[in-house]
Amino acid sequence: MNIKKVIPILEWLPDYKASYFKGDLASGITVGIVLIPQGIAYALIAGLPPIYGLYCALVPQILYAIFGSSRQVSIGPVAMDSLIVATGVSTLALAGSESYIAIAILLALMVGTLQFLLGIFSLGFIVNFLSKPVITGFTSAVALIIGLNQFRNLFGVDFFQSDQIQYIVIDIWEQFSLYNPHTTIIGLLSVLLIIICRKISKKIPSALIVVILGILILKFFGTYFNNLAIVKEIPSGLPFFSLPELEIDQIKELLPIALTLVMVGFLETISIGKSLEAKQDEYRIRPNQELIALGLSNIFGSFFKAYPTTSSFSRSAINAESGAKTGMASLISVVMVVITLLFLTPLFYYLPKTVLAAIIIVAVFNLINLKEAFYLWRVNKLDFWLMLSTFLATLFLGIEYGIAVGVGLSLIVLIYRTSKPYVTELGKVPNSNFYRNKNRFEEVVLEEDILVFRFDAQLFYANANYFRDNLEEMTLQKGTALKLIVLDAESINRVDSTGVEMLKERVRYYKKKGIIFYFAGVKGPVRDDLFKSGLLEIIDINQFFMRANQAVKFYKTGDRKHQEKYAKYIHQSYQ
Repeated sequence: MNIKKVIPILEWLPDYKASYFKGDLASGITVGIVLIPQGIAYALIAGLPPIYGLYCALVPQILYAIFGSSRQVSIGPVAMDSLIVATGVSTLALAGSESYIAIAILLALMVGTLQFLLGIFSLGFIVNFLSKPVITGFTSAVALIIGLNQFRNLFGVDFFQSDQIQYIVIDIWEQFSLYNPHTTIIGLLSVLLIIICRKISKKIPSALIVVILGILILKFFGTYFNNLAIVKEIPSGLPFFSLPELEIDQIKELLPIALTLVMVGFLETISIGKSLEAKQDEYRIRPNQELIALGLSNIFGSFFKAYPTTSSFSRSAINAESGAKTGMASLISVVMVVITLLFLTPLFYYLPKTVLAAIIIVAVFNLINLKEAFYLWRVNKLDFWLMLSTFLATLFLGIEYGIAVGVGLSLIVLIYRTSKPYVTELGKVPNSNFYRNKNRFEEVVLEEDILVFRFDAQLFYANANYFRDNLEEMTLQKGTALKLIVLDAESINRVDSTGVEMLKERVRYYKKKGIIFYFAGVKGPVRDDLFKSGLLEIIDINQFFMRANQAVKFYKTGDRKHQEKYAKYIHQSYQ
């Protein structure tokens, strides 16, 4: 076992260079500056006291720096997971209560355990069942839900909170006239200032700027503002070790939410990690190691009062742009959070909640990907409808059902595409030995007595009838002149028992009609399956060819010398 693969920090820490520290220090400080107000804001989304957002930035970051395969991904509280936590836990306890906090921490333990087990058993491939259109639709819908849920703090009205947009919009429409002018002005000005700072440079700590301005305004001019909600007292000190309370009934009720968080958290981390990986050549993302790292981060985080955490799009981008080279940047961010928890929490007493809402709204609305939607509409209508269906299901049915619809539709599209793959007849390119698609190459020569049939997918139970029907249709078009069928199998990478039996049945059928059946370009593993199934009891090994042109040449000339040599070779390879 390569210990460096299991504990990736050993890949970079022993060879850590002084030249790396400058970038890591700048990145760690910058991310820490952004993380502190975001942590406080995201805890409010989750329905937890602000301090718990900072707890999420401690142990999880340390564990990921040790076990994560990415050196630039930033772990901690995020808006999407916070809303999912609020959605699941709010059905079991009153937001902010002791039981609510305990359940949120238990949820982190459950999520971490599931992620760790998936990583240990190398089940990271599960993420492939969520296609990019599904991720885009789900992320955009959740971002919109999170943003609208923050209108209660932005406008100072106790709007209804939900993960179903219709209830939020109806309540906003009915109660909007009750908005607090002072709260609204400060909130909208904060949104505007953040946007302006981002337009100038993404490196400007816009979140920190509006937090400082908001605190100063309320501290020195608070008497001029009526009923402006503020964060108030945030406890000082570090979280102490304690085991989450385990209750079987609660675990059963939390399992659907935990599974959703596992999938969403892993998808976010892989998406971010892969995008950062493409910009450097120092390391490669390993999906199963990422699951192990996320699992350990959430498991041990729950021991120190953290709710479920994952990677942050915005903070990871800032980390990379600020020059982070290794996980040392995350450890520096942890030091900043520790300093804040020990000495600086009293400074956040006058922080307006509307400022936190502004930070969240700007951050999450950037996740609404209209550009991807327009792109899919142009290039792939099926993927567009897949994205839109996931988007609408998440908006109107809720986050849990949205992810379920996305996974279900992804599987349906996968089955549809594999059950009806591309099939075509190939024709001979003049003055060459190549056969090409007749629908793309007008100059190819098609012969009345020969059908070269190509099937562009694995051949299995879901598409065996489709294969047979299309082959039959093409043979009928050829009519009575047809004497030879050549199956160009270069694109067939797997065949199951149903596919094999269908092929055997077709070979027998055409043999009775006096039509010869040849195979060309069959891959070794597929050829092995065909031979094991007894296909050689129906046809001769000399009916297998390396290329379609060789099959046609053999049929026309009867030149056996080359073919017998190839048949001997495939016979020996099978043995």
